Amino acid sequence: MDTAACWFANPAWVSMEREEKTIARGLRRRDPELLDGLIERFQYRLFRYLLFLTGSRETAEDLFQETWIRVLERGRQYDGRSKFETWLFAIARHLAIDLLRRKQPQSLEALSGSNEESQIPFQTSGERSAFESLAQREEGERLAAALANLPGSYREVLVLRFQEELALEEIASVVEAPLSTIKSRLYRGLEAMRELLEGERS
Repeated sequence: MDTAACWFANPAWVSMEREEKTIARGLRRRDPELLDGLIERFQYRLFRYLLFLTGSRETAEDLFQETWIRVLERGRQYDGRSKFETWLFAIARHLAIDLLRRKQPQSLEALSGSNEESQIPFQTSGERSAFESLAQREEGERLAAALANLPGSYREVLVLRFQEELALEEIASVVEAPLSTIKSRLYRGLEAMRELLEGERS
């Protein structure tokens, strides 16, 4: 069995560092099995990130396809020293910003994703009763609605931190901003979320 195929079949046997090196080697070879595995593994997270970023399902779908084309074209640039998902999100972000700048003369900083298409409830996991599932879904919808009304720079950092569970250093790499800037956006974003949710209750 191919090394990449074996990794996808048994992810527990390989360390994180070796996993990333395996991906890097597979991308250099343009291994179709590895690429299929990566798409299957990251497709939901990548599309969700793009949808939160752009506020448009159609735009997110176009960028999703283009991101994987870039991964195939530029696979040799990934050296396995960082997490693959960090590199993947950085590619997607660059494509999204390029597209948004072509459509309108503004950066991600000025974006507000009030479009209802971007209001995806936060993903939940684990076994719950029907009542708990309903309550969790309603809470997720409230959070997503509040999140969609934040400026794009705050929304992006909150999504990467709490939805995609990236470390602050990884977010700084994706966003290409200093760690202090990421911390500031995270704090301001959380404060803005709190104010929106408290305003909803009053």
